[in-house]
Amino acid sequence: MVTQDERTHSTARGWLGVAAITASLFVFLTTELMPIGLLTPLSTSLEITAGTAGLMVTLYGISAGMGVPFIVAWTRRVNRRVLLSTLLVVLSVGNLVTAISPNYPLVLTTRLVMGFASGVFWAIGVSMAMRIVPPHHASRAAAVVMSGISIATVAGIPLGTVVESLTSWRTTFLIWAGLGVLVLVAVAATVPSLPSQNAVAVREVFGLPLWNVRLRLVLVVVVLFVLGHFGAYTFVRPFLESDASATPVYITAALMIFGAGGAIGNVIAGYTVTRSVRTSFVVGAAGLVGSLLLLLAIGQVPAAPLVLLGLWGISFGVVQLSQLTMTQAAAPDTFEAAMSLNTLAYNSSIAIGALLGGLLVDNAGVRSVIWFGAALTAASLLVMLTTRRTTSGAPAGSG
Repeated sequence: MVTQDERTHSTARGWLGVAAITASLFVFLTTELMPIGLLTPLSTSLEITAGTAGLMVTLYGISAGMGVPFIVAWTRRVNRRVLLSTLLVVLSVGNLVTAISPNYPLVLTTRLVMGFASGVFWAIGVSMAMRIVPPHHASRAAAVVMSGISIATVAGIPLGTVVESLTSWRTTFLIWAGLGVLVLVAVAATVPSLPSQNAVAVREVFGLPLWNVRLRLVLVVVVLFVLGHFGAYTFVRPFLESDASATPVYITAALMIFGAGGAIGNVIAGYTVTRSVRTSFVVGAAGLVGSLLLLLAIGQVPAAPLVLLGLWGISFGVVQLSQLTMTQAAAPDTFEAAMSLNTLAYNSSIAIGALLGGLLVDNAGVRSVIWFGAALTAASLLVMLTTRRTTSGAPAGSG
């Protein structure tokens, strides 16, 4: 019996749909992380501290993480094209409200709502792309969608910083509202009807880590890595302004170099994870820890932060693809459920990392958050090194 998902799709339209889903990832991710590049002007304009402004990332991450297993399960009978279109409407309206918001409490409330939409996208986006191309191109489609991460970090976030420097942070969010509408139109035009597949009830989602030892360990590694990386990266602009007396142009260049490094890291990991995903993660995490420690040691040297942010970006790109590969390999038969748990762990850790980083910045200085990042990333590396057998070779679901 041939199901709808197994029918032969138009190859051209399928790849156009993959491009639209990749563009969706771009607008969701840049919306989530845009405050990182705008932290100083945001805090000045809204008359709040940099640590308080970081709550824009925190609350977005909380809702993106905490809500996704429930929403994915509750919408398990909803056509995925309809669901993605709805998520893009929420994103576009949210960016518009953020752009015209008269006060910070409304900004935070809006970000909280937008986070739910973002979290659901992370759970369904990759699997949607894999379903609209011929089966032998599914892995390539997933890789194309994940390249949206690199596009966002190379172009999206720095572009938002440039727009802010020429106009205002409000204009940046207004432009991103328009981009969301354009992507919505692209999704409606190119993504075919996709009835829900592999979604499970909430109770089953949360039961996965209880019996799947491999998935449980991967989630622990993800939490530690994301806490460390985003705890530090959220406050990279204040750090550069403090330690390197960085100008807006310098910061834009630094963010672009970081993004380019992420793209290079993704390419490298695309080859290395098929050989040894564990080694890829270990090398990437070690590079990330080293770059953070070197930033503390020689960050005052004018060119050093640019080089070290490049290394940081490469390392992040390698670790990012490695952890996604580990998650998928740990639970191949419950793809959306595993990805929703990954999203829960990932985005909740972004939120907590940004929150703890903000507290450290406001109470112990901006350098303390770099130490925090190095320590937590080192902890994820230690877990990986001490669980070699389970994380690298055990079949998914064993335990």
